[in-house]
Amino acid sequence: MQISDYASLDATALAQQIRAGHVSASEVMEAARAAARQLNPALNALIDIFPAALEHASEGPFAGVPFLLKDLVLHARGIPCDSGSRMTGGGIVPATDSELMARFRRAGFAAFARTATPEFGFNATTECRLHGPTRNPWEPGHSAGGSSGGAAAAVAAGIVPVAHANDGGGSIRIPAAACGLVGLKPSRGRTPAGPDYGLPLLGLGIEFVLTRTVRDCAAVLDAVSGPDSGAPFRIEAPALPYADAIAAPLRRLRVAVSTRFPGSAETHPDCIAATLQAARTLESMGHHVEFASPEYCAESLASANRTAWTSFLAAAALGTGQAIGRPYDGSGVEACTRACIEHGLALKALDLELALAGMNAVSRALGGFFERYDLLVTPVTRVPTVPLGYLDQDDATLDARGWCDKVFDYCPFTPLFNVTGTPALSLPLGMSGGLPLGVQFAAPMCDEATLLQVAAALEQAMPWRERRPRLYAA
Repeated sequence: MQISDYASLDATALAQQIRAGHVSASEVMEAARAAARQLNPALNALIDIFPAALEHASEGPFAGVPFLLKDLVLHARGIPCDSGSRMTGGGIVPATDSELMARFRRAGFAAFARTATPEFGFNATTECRLHGPTRNPWEPGHSAGGSSGGAAAAVAAGIVPVAHANDGGGSIRIPAAACGLVGLKPSRGRTPAGPDYGLPLLGLGIEFVLTRTVRDCAAVLDAVSGPDSGAPFRIEAPALPYADAIAAPLRRLRVAVSTRFPGSAETHPDCIAATLQAARTLESMGHHVEFASPEYCAESLASANRTAWTSFLAAAALGTGQAIGRPYDGSGVEACTRACIEHGLALKALDLELALAGMNAVSRALGGFFERYDLLVTPVTRVPTVPLGYLDQDDATLDARGWCDKVFDYCPFTPLFNVTGTPALSLPLGMSGGLPLGVQFAAPMCDEATLLQVAAALEQAMPWRERRPRLYAA
């Protein structure tokens, strides 16, 4: 199988080709490995290519489709995980799969490498001292987004059609925007976090994938969604499989458009233009569109976000120290990570209770907003994709608050939906200076179906699949 033929197909099409016998799974995997050999030296998206693909089902819906594992939270038995940190001493090797990894195996995904992440995932770019920067395939001097930037760069460049990703503040949607992909953050509880986590990041974190097409996004969600044993709650199941929902007629929606959130700085004109173009397209389809923004306390959201992240990092540092048999002493981590860990270690139980109260207040405000609207359309980032080096996690001049403020100043539109647990989706509907721009679509809790229906309609009306980055498998 030629690399260019392989890279032109999404995961759904590749699985169909394998099932029909038009190409073997081994030929597909060799094409993926050839693409990795060709492109990864320039991208630095893959940090560990396995000698052989990990064991997977031969009859799953994506049997034989090449796949990548982000090196954070999700884990596969016997595969080292270093979370982008020198502190791990070469990686912690788990004895078992996480539940989502087991589901990826059952779906037939053939994982053959790990992808880069910033240190412990707390950055909107993927640059860490351990592995170096991951480069954007559209413009190698720019960020691929974070924290799932390694996954995004590999999918955008054609190394794989789909890759594991996760999102605690925008880490699926920001790389999707930077690299021109479809990036869905599902509702809290839609995909499993167990058995190691119940509510990662106080509930802000969610696991899923990055894709190039809407139909892949929908089909993968069908394959892996649902609670696992012992999950803290069970959310509403969809009325239809998501792969069927995207083909169903879309009802007339009440659409709100916002290009500036409470507490955020001014949004770049290119990000505004891409958002308004998407809104006009929805209006031309017959939807009711108006300008409106959710009203909530920006400081409550920022404070809750900061508490969630710094407590998570403190727990990660202590847990890593325990796993490697060397208690955390402040060494082996980048300066901003260290500042956040120190902040997290100083938190009290009351701080966590106040953070949960703040999250509830913001969630109630957004819930009231979604009683009036079916959809909220915003930019993904406040400015176009930043150059490498702008978000330096080893900047010793920043304390925990300074680092959090700098990261979320870049992406003020994404963390609202982590704090509230509601689904949000990035689509590559704009361009700025040769780089993709993402537009974000958010819906009420558990309504991924509407998001995916809207995405499918826009994929037809504002197609992006023929755009190719400078670095692409060929």
